[in-house]
Amino acid sequence: MPQNSFNNQISIVIPTYNESQNILQMIESILKIQFQKLSIQTIVVDDNSPDGTGKILEDYLRTMKQVAGHTIEVLHRKAKAGLSSAVLYGIEHAKGQTIVVMDSDLSHPPRVIPKMIETMNKSRCDIVVASRYIKDGKIVGWPITRKIISKTATKIAKVGLRVSIADPMSGFFAFKRHILEGLKLDAIGYKMLLEILVKKSGVSVEEIPYTFTERQFDNSKLGLSTILNYCYAVWKLYRFGRKARTAEKRNSVHFLSKAARFFTVGASGLGVNYLASFLFATSIVDLWYLYANIIGIVFSMTTNFLLNKTWTFEDRNFSLKRTMFQYVKFVGFSSFGALVQLGMVYNLVENSNLIYPIALILAVLTAAFCNFILNKKWTFGEKVWI
Repeated sequence: MPQNSFNNQISIVIPTYNESQNILQMIESILKIQFQKLSIQTIVVDDNSPDGTGKILEDYLRTMKQVAGHTIEVLHRKAKAGLSSAVLYGIEHAKGQTIVVMDSDLSHPPRVIPKMIETMNKSRCDIVVASRYIKDGKIVGWPITRKIISKTATKIAKVGLRVSIADPMSGFFAFKRHILEGLKLDAIGYKMLLEILVKKSGVSVEEIPYTFTERQFDNSKLGLSTILNYCYAVWKLYRFGRKARTAEKRNSVHFLSKAARFFTVGASGLGVNYLASFLFATSIVDLWYLYANIIGIVFSMTTNFLLNKTWTFEDRNFSLKRTMFQYVKFVGFSSFGALVQLGMVYNLVENSNLIYPIALILAVLTAAFCNFILNKKWTFGEKVWI
């Protein structure tokens, strides 16, 4: 990283890929902001966008009127290599001691940046996160699918990785450059903030609310590869955190920790089920909705099994015979849990005259707990109370 950095300089890092319809409006929005007594360096990192995003910005910069105290640079990479790695590449060329990371699709409003810098200076914290999930934070324009996926991913990060802030999945944040010293980042997937929060102990974090607005042009870039990359990143971060923590010897803590992971995986399965069913019924092969729903169930059961095997119960034996035998038992116990839920709901509503919402909650909790105990004991061969 360059050594000629300035304390009063802010570096804004913006990764881009196929943002030709958004990038100029984004840059103009940043240029309109009044940054008092601060020198602003905006760095756009373009991954050789096929739609010419980098060239469009280069042409614009050659004709634009210079703004005092503000420089704009375009860094070109040869190929698409991931959002987090693009951010790291931009940071390597940043001169400021304070770095702001944001998207280029207009979902992150630049007008929030001065508030982020003000919060950092007043609280003397290391990181300021623009949050969608604290009071006054909002999301505009998301379909229910995106909301489910985002909430599920956030829950996994908070429970599985023990991250305490409300919006660890935010892609809009500011941080002091020094917190990266001695930190090795894998840059897997698209959530660099989450990796910093897990790997850098002792950092102080503040959250401020903002309104996330879905991109105005083109389609969202969330896809199956993004979800898989996130799962892989979470797994690596979990292993990192597990090695860093002191071994816990209390059986009650082990039991509750594994139960929490099991239920978190179950919640993620709802998101996988919905997404797979939706995609197969619409954009992929246009299947009949019931067939698509069956595929969604198979996908969610399979991902639940793999996550529980590797994460919840930390089983590293992937021999084909053992894994298939475990999978069959897992599916069987999951099906049994569904029958328990249906039977309990019916009995509570018809025989005990309990209202359906309460009966459903009790049945879901009972079925989930039965699933956990049965799979813990019989699928993965663990003692119940450990």
